[in-house]
Amino acid sequence: MPEVKTSLSQLAADLQTHPAILEKAQIHRAYAPAVELTGSSRIGDDCAAIPDPVSGGHLLFASEGMLDSFVAEDPWFAGYSAVMVNLSDVAAMGGRPIAITNTLWTPDQTGTNEIWLGMRAASIAYGVPVVGGHTTKTKHDKAVTLGASVLGRAGQHLLTSFDAKPDDHLVIVIDMQGAYRKDKPFWNASTTSNAEKLQNNLELLASLAETKWCAAAKDISNGGIIGTLAMFCNCSEVGAEVVLDKLPRPVGTDWLKWLVSFPSYGYLLAVKDENLNAVTSHFCPHGITVASFGRFTATQGISLSLEGNSETLKL
Repeated sequence: MPEVKTSLSQLAADLQTHPAILEKAQIHRAYAPAVELTGSSRIGDDCAAIPDPVSGGHLLFASEGMLDSFVAEDPWFAGYSAVMVNLSDVAAMGGRPIAITNTLWTPDQTGTNEIWLGMRAASIAYGVPVVGGHTTKTKHDKAVTLGASVLGRAGQHLLTSFDAKPDDHLVIVIDMQGAYRKDKPFWNASTTSNAEKLQNNLELLASLAETKWCAAAKDISNGGIIGTLAMFCNCSEVGAEVVLDKLPRPVGTDWLKWLVSFPSYGYLLAVKDENLNAVTSHFCPHGITVASFGRFTATQGISLSLEGNSETLKL
């Protein structure tokens, strides 16, 4: 299908009013009530990082909830995604996953069969066990609700959302060997891949953290590249200049869809000049696309440029 041309000004207008992006740009409001309860952990990262005196590194802990509409429309993939997205969060911080638990609310136990098949497929593919959880049988609510949590482990050097610095390269690492799933803004490079590739690709983030070539990273989640970048900038108290001409994009995909898409394997990194080649060489031999498509800036806000034109997002 040919790409529909959109002006940069229209693209900026569409991005800054997109519900998924606005949700991510304002997500700090959702976790504000918990700030005083976090102890030494910082809220806003992909996982809570808890210092582990036994190993000298960190334990990582995160949770994800699936939208009820997603669970109803595509229960197998909702189950698969509940595992997949949690593992991506651990990888985004340079960690390795240990185990998954889940939480289900359902009026009918048989209504969760497809969900369990999806979780089973992801657990086997990524080599991470689902070790327990909690199921509640509801009497009045017909919707099935699904959440999952992950425990992981990282070393002393984390990739965090708080350490992007002005002048760092804004880098994307993404598996472009995929396709959109149905009509959703989800770029699927997971269910069509083999287990060895999926596990090795996650390991690339953990080994990257150990090289210390990168200090800051964030998993591209719901809200896509722009929504994730808004969260990244908020945590690091920086801005960003995005050069769309340098951003990899599937052939025939319009800019709006791509910039709000949720890839199964996609991360934003902050990388210094002297480490850019090393980071690129770390991923490229494994079939992962790497591109510097802008810079982080001292002035907060996100600006876009395309074909010589520029626009600033009002988020």
